[in-house]
Amino acid sequence: MSAIRVLPELLINQIAAGEVIERPASALKELLENSLDAGAQAISVDLVAGGIKQVSVTDDGSGIARDELKLALARHATSKIASLDDLEHVASLGFRGEALASIASVSRLELTSRRAADRHAFRVAAEGPALGAPEPATLARGTRIDVRELYFNTPARRKFLKSEQTEFAHCEETLRRIALSRPDVAFALSHNGRVRLQVKPQPLAARIAAVLGEEFAAGALPVEESGGQIAIRGAISSPAHATGTRDTQYFFVNGRCIRDKLVAHAIRQAYADVLHHDRHPAFVLFLDIAPQLVDVNVHPAKAEVRFRDARAVHQFIFHALHKTLSRTAGAASPAIAAAPANLPPAPFYRSQGAMPFGIAQPAGAYAALFSPRPATDTATLPQPAPAPALPPSGDEHPLGFALAQLAGIYILAENRSGLIIIDMHAAHERIMYEKLKTALDGRAIPMQPLLVPVNFVAEALDVATVEDEREALQALGFDIAPAGPAALIVRGVPALLADADVRALTLDVLHEVREYGASRIATERRNELLGTMACHAAVRANRKLTVPEMNALLRDMEATERSGQCNHGRPTWYQFSVAELDRLFRRGE
Repeated sequence: MSAIRVLPELLINQIAAGEVIERPASALKELLENSLDAGAQAISVDLVAGGIKQVSVTDDGSGIARDELKLALARHATSKIASLDDLEHVASLGFRGEALASIASVSRLELTSRRAADRHAFRVAAEGPALGAPEPATLARGTRIDVRELYFNTPARRKFLKSEQTEFAHCEETLRRIALSRPDVAFALSHNGRVRLQVKPQPLAARIAAVLGEEFAAGALPVEESGGQIAIRGAISSPAHATGTRDTQYFFVNGRCIRDKLVAHAIRQAYADVLHHDRHPAFVLFLDIAPQLVDVNVHPAKAEVRFRDARAVHQFIFHALHKTLSRTAGAASPAIAAAPANLPPAPFYRSQGAMPFGIAQPAGAYAALFSPRPATDTATLPQPAPAPALPPSGDEHPLGFALAQLAGIYILAENRSGLIIIDMHAAHERIMYEKLKTALDGRAIPMQPLLVPVNFVAEALDVATVEDEREALQALGFDIAPAGPAALIVRGVPALLADADVRALTLDVLHEVREYGASRIATERRNELLGTMACHAAVRANRKLTVPEMNALLRDMEATERSGQCNHGRPTWYQFSVAELDRLFRRGE
């Protein structure tokens, strides 16, 4: 066994860089936060090759004194905290004193700075372990940091960087988040000498429109609530303007953009009564909370926080958003939203029992259920045999035969026991989910070429994901290619999903692949992704079905494993026995 030894300072910094500096966008985030902490009112970002070759950030902040330039690049050197009490009340974006040292250990870095009282600027250069002496330089008031050749001295890490377009897309998204958090600051972004984003100081509503587009701003509802040591403000999309992806979701805690399961759950719960589960709200929300009530020292990247009273924060967010949504036309009032469903007392209805469903592959007699053609056009649908006047004896068809469709959502069917009510979307979703799992278990999902390819505008991150994850997307049954820096063309989709909304389906899948990575999608996130795809394939509410189509759905339910629940755990059908119906109508009294 080898002896214990103290690691060299450079190796310590490079290990820290692996935690903090994942890619050029990570370095950019740390530099931007330093600029804001220095009181900058104008920040300019210049990138070369997506930030792989160079990331330059120039600000007009307070600057750094000549004698402190080398110290600024030292590990755990910071001007933002000095004690545990400072850490527990930290209000700055940065505080760990790791970022500049970590970046300098894996790049060629130059730090140039000038305070307002100084006659001229000074510059210090670092390359791995080598740190030069400060020397005179030219710069107006503020600081400029140039980071060149990221991971030049750790080639194993550099090879994990993606294409230039992908890395730029991540850098652009980082700047968008920072720009949203500080509408009082001017930002400019250039890539390979071309200006890509430029915003001046402006009100929050104008900044949201400038960064996220007029379409989001037009459908946004203002949020503003406060109480005690907590307040929330910003904008959320109305239910009518919800989207098929989760891309436009920004949540800030004391100016810091974070991702938090508790926050996400509170927002989903606020929309629960007004939004279909395959749609996602867009939002830009700012939670201001007393610093001592939130722990920001949870992760080196500072992307997570821990609330002292998580339940209180959850309830505050939920009620603030629910109140906003309740004021909009068509949204449920708080009293209605809180009321339980108007169901008869037990035991009038009961959940599904142990019916002898088979597990054979479904016949797929309703593959085009949710296509836009009229319900009377059934010529291309495989037609099952007409339903007999009464269900046959035995359990050959435990779900019986369709009688009618109710409210465009439910199928009413009669079986030997009585009446069955089926949620057609939930049932179809489970069937499609099981089909997709079976197909993917066969190594790849069959692809259906589109007669007319679908071309649409997309975010830069979506285009980059298509370039980087082409093999993973092909295994899922997609043929997608970039059609420009901000557009995609889809030439093929999974055969089982050929009639889905191609744009919404594609964007949802790209978001999942981008957020979790191809390796996780192929393993622990596989079923979640297939569930998302199945939801797009499932028959939609208000789709009028013919009786043969409804019976085909029932037969496929009987042939599908776990068809009693949809992929989200909701029941797909309920059984009402004749005896229960008799009691309801007081027959025999």
